[in-house]
Amino acid sequence: MTVEGLRSLGHDVKDIRGASDQGAADADLWRLALAERRALVTTDKGFTEYRSTPHYGILIVRLRQPNRQKIHNSVMHVFERFSEEEWPNLLVVVRDTTMSTSRAGGEPSSN
Repeated sequence: MTVEGLRSLGHDVKDIRGASDQGAADADLWRLALAERRALVTTDKGFTEYRSTPHYGILIVRLRQPNRQKIHNSVMHVFERFSEEEWPNLLVVVRDTTMSTSRAGGEPSSN
């Protein structure tokens, strides 16, 4: 439902669930997101390690008792909050009642 919701907002979404990239190492997913100039949406807090590296956006959903509906609501809220122009180098961590943001410097690169 989240993929369809983001697409309905006009976003070009690549869903790796059920694809050959599912289960790939974080570093491989990171390289893929950079190469395809995509924001990364995940529940994996390990991607905070890339917060200082130039990127196209990272959204990490960290809920105490996550389920599909709660994750969907969180993702949709964040994507409605930030415009497409704001995503490069933006890291958003959304929790049950809080949202934190930080910004990397520099230009994203797929190198």
